[in-house]
Order: sequence, then C-alpha cells, then structure tokens
Amino acid sequence: MSDTTERKGRGRRAGGGAGARRASRGGGGAIESFRYITRNIPYYEPLSEEGLKIIEENAETILEEVGIEFRDDPEALQILKDNGCSVEGERVRFPRGLAREWCSHAPSRFTQHARNPEKSVEIGGDNTVFAPVYGPPFVRDIEGGRRYATIEDFQNFVKIIYSMPALHHSGGTVCEPCDIPVNKRHLDMLYAHMTLSDKPFMGSVTAPERAEDAIAMCKILFGDEFVENNTVMISLINANSPMTFDDTMLGALKVYARHNQACIITPFILSGAMAPVTPAGVMAQTLAEGMAGIAFSQMVRKGAPVVLGSFASSISMQSGAPTFGTPEPALVLYGMAHLARRLGVPFRSGGSLCGSKVPDAQAAYEAAHTILPTVLGGVNFALHSAGWLEGGLISSYEKLVMDADQLAAMQKMAEGYDLTENGQAMDAIREVGPGNHFLGCAHTQANFETAFFRSTIADNNSFEQWESEGSQDAYQRANALVKKTLENYQQPSIDPAIDEALKAFIKEKKDSMPDAFS
Repeated sequence: MSDTTERKGRGRRAGGGAGARRASRGGGGAIESFRYITRNIPYYEPLSEEGLKIIEENAETILEEVGIEFRDDPEALQILKDNGCSVEGERVRFPRGLAREWCSHAPSRFTQHARNPEKSVEIGGDNTVFAPVYGPPFVRDIEGGRRYATIEDFQNFVKIIYSMPALHHSGGTVCEPCDIPVNKRHLDMLYAHMTLSDKPFMGSVTAPERAEDAIAMCKILFGDEFVENNTVMISLINANSPMTFDDTMLGALKVYARHNQACIITPFILSGAMAPVTPAGVMAQTLAEGMAGIAFSQMVRKGAPVVLGSFASSISMQSGAPTFGTPEPALVLYGMAHLARRLGVPFRSGGSLCGSKVPDAQAAYEAAHTILPTVLGGVNFALHSAGWLEGGLISSYEKLVMDADQLAAMQKMAEGYDLTENGQAMDAIREVGPGNHFLGCAHTQANFETAFFRSTIADNNSFEQWESEGSQDAYQRANALVKKTLENYQQPSIDPAIDEALKAFIKEKKDSMPDAFS
C-alpha cells in the first residue's frame, strides 16, 4: 500500500490489482467506498511529558514486580523464559526494559490486504480504519426487536457493512450466529466475509485450531505464498485483565504470529472491577498488559504485525454495569494513543459505544462522546465503530447505518482545512462584495455538491414537509435505509474456482466433527 497522505476520492471500483490471481479475487461491480482516513489534523494529547513518563515507569514496575500470568500454556512459558523473563509457575516477570525492547521489533505500520486491492488498508501512522461492531450474541431491529443472532443476520450485516462507504473494514464476529454449532460457525462467518464483501476482515480466535482454519481459508482465497509473505487478516487477542492471558488467546496469537498475520493485543478493562478506578492506574495496567502481549508475539516471530489495544470502560458504582461516553475512558484513550505512538506500534481503541438498549438519544450522545475522542486522539484501528448497542450485547441494524453516517462526518473532519486557491475562496469574496449573498456566485455553484457533509439519516426539511412524509424519527429513517441497502446489495464477484474450493474446505471440516453448542 502506498505511503501517500493524499486522501483519494469516492466511487472506487472493485477489481484490478497486481497479477492475474489477485485480479481474479477482486470484486466486480461498483460500490461507493472511502479510502481509510489519513488525518490532516493534529492529535489531541492532554497528557504531559511528565505524565507520560510516570505511566511508562509504572507499567515497567508492574511488569518487573507484579508480573503477568500466562495460564495453561507451557509452550508460552518456555518461550518467555528462553527470552529473558523470570518464570515462577505461571507468573511471568519482565526485567525492566525487556518488554519494551521486544516491542521495538514490531512494525510501526503495516498493510492489511483485501481481496479487492483497492480496499486494502494501512494500519498505523496517521491512518484511521473504521471497523464495525464485534461479538454481540443478540441483534435488534424495529420489527424483530431483541433476539438471538442467526447466520442470516450475520450475512445481512456483512452486506450492509460492504455497502457503507465510511466503513473501511468488514470486521469479524459482527454478531454471533447462534443457530450454528459453536465449533463450526467460524467457518460460515469467514466464508461470508470472503464472498459477500471484498473489504479486509478479521480472523477467528476462539480456539487455536479455528485460527488454523482461518489461515487455511485465506490461503485458498489469496494463495499460499501471498499469505505467508503478506498480512491478510487481523485478529483480536484480549488479555483476561487483570494481568492475565489465557491459553485460548495465547494459542490463537501463536498461530497468527507464526503466519505473519496481525494481532490486536487488547486488555479488556472495566475500570473499578478489572483495573483501578483512576485513569492513570488504568493506563499503567493497560500498557503493562499490552507490552507483555506484544513482546510475546515478537518472541514467537520477530516483525509479526501487532497493534496495542485499549478497551477501557467506566462502571456504574450502583449496579456494576459498564458505562460509555463518560469523560474518564476518553482520557484513557487520549493517553493510551499517545503512549502507543511513543512505543512505536499502531493503536486500537474507541468506536461508537453506548449502554442504551435502543438507538435513542442516550445511544447517540454516548456514541458521539466515544467516536470523537477516537478520531481526535489518533486511533489507528477503531473496532466497534458502527452497530454497537446495550454495552456490546446487541448488534443493531439501525444503529449500524446511523453510526456509519457519522463516520462519514468524521472522515470529512479528519481531512482538515482546504488551503488551496479554491479553499481560500478569495475569488468568491471579490465577486460578491459587501452586502450581497454568496448563493448565486460562481464559486458556490462550482462547489455546492461537495461543500458540506450530507447526512444520510438526518432530516433538515421544513416541518410541513417532514410531517407530510410521515413524521419519521431517526430510528425509522434508519430502518428504511437498512431495507433499501439490503434490497440494492450486489455481491462482489469472486473466482468460481476459489468459491468452490472454499465450500469444499468448509464441508470437509464440518463433516470431520460432531456438532457442539458449548
């Protein structure tokens, strides 16, 4: 992927790419799509140099004195011991500076390739990639209400995400298809991402063997050699905070790192329950856990792409439930983004988070207070950017398109100022002069289509027109957009031979094991 900082325009078409095989993978047909964000605005960095050093020193103290547990994985413990760590049982302590030294081997930015080369993304640097909600077992829409997700829901979400210009990434478990056995559903989810979209996607992490399946399917899609030499998947590896990694996450991490596929090492923290209640305490613990995981990934394979993640939420001290859109997690995000840049690795956090049960005013306020810090702070990979509801228990159809609408606004904001001759607009000022209006001048006429962000959800018509069109609120308008998007969806083309090979692999894997629903 090019290092250019110039944001390319809309209307990118699928197809093209280097070599016949890549061309055969590319999607066919037109789909409006934004290039990932390359920011032209500065970072918001409220943490002082003194504060940054305090957090970094505290993280080193945690690694050296308290340590991190690597549970139920003797191989991981041996790797850590062989590379300079002190190992007592499952408790691993890093001599001061050792974890940071190993982190220095990780790339500061990397390309995740999509099967449509024009939709590949570069993660790191000044770039931001928006990815959708991840993990909810439930879905919600106006007609169906709250219900367990099915594979049809999963496929619908992939189709909508593919059709949303400001979502640069197809994501991973956009909802959990509960009508398919647990040990087999990863195959159907990966197949949906690979065939219903041509955007980049995430791998499976629920068992090491499922990560191996993801690698095998990518080799069918991209080719063996291409996968071994390029990053085509990114996967979420959560620390089991406080200060613990379990064998499931470690197993998946090892698989992906050995195959040069990217891992997001993310401490999952509810402040006050899984970390201290203070932002400074959360940041120190997050940095320690993240550095331990990144260091381990580099011990497995030097140079394997990796992202430092931070998922930090406050909690209600009355109920214990997570809360979103509050000031404290925003301060953690700003600080952790700055610390990640100092560490020299890409950063994941943020999104459009909320605790609301429906896409109402609470959902909108809380999501806005999460996505703004995401963009201003400089998050490189923004998971949960669209569709998150009820603290991550629900993937919402309507909120997905409502959030995607606001992501387009964030894309516009991150472009910064246009200081070209057209942007300065001095010709318009000279033409209009004092006391007149700009509506009919040549500059306005030349720029009216692109001058301002246009929402796909908001209604800015007169009261009379709004009333004559049914007095719909944003929730209802979003529902109509969901239906229209699914009606207009056109699947990107894929080489029939690749498609058949994927189907054959899935059938063979499913036939090799009995169904398991736990």
